[in-house]
Amino acid sequence: MNFASNHPRRWLTALAVVSVLTLSACASKGQLPVGEMAAARAAITQAESAGAAQSSPVELLAARDKLVRAEAALREERFTAAARLAEKATADAELAERKARASKAQEAASELQRANDTLDAEIRKAK
Repeated sequence: MNFASNHPRRWLTALAVVSVLTLSACASKGQLPVGEMAAARAAITQAESAGAAQSSPVELLAARDKLVRAEAALREERFTAAARLAEKATADAELAERKARASKAQEAASELQRANDTLDAEIRKAK
């Protein structure tokens, strides 16, 4: 009698444990990182447009590599990992873009300085 009354409890306990494990496995996947993936792709495109391939190739390559790894994680349904990698790819791409823009700004400033030096020299000759 005692065995019969404990038997359904054991099944319910086992069912509860399996349910909790199943739900936690689903929850660990996270949500589909659509926004993060799109942001990473856009950031890489902007970095490329800014000339990062020439000015900051290491950072751009790191961003591309992380995006590839994020896409692989996405295919494997490891959504949390994919989101993190996409966010890191975005950060690397933004750094690459900023370095490229800073390099272009420095080049422009140097060109302006050379032009000013040339004008100063011409003014001195004219005196």
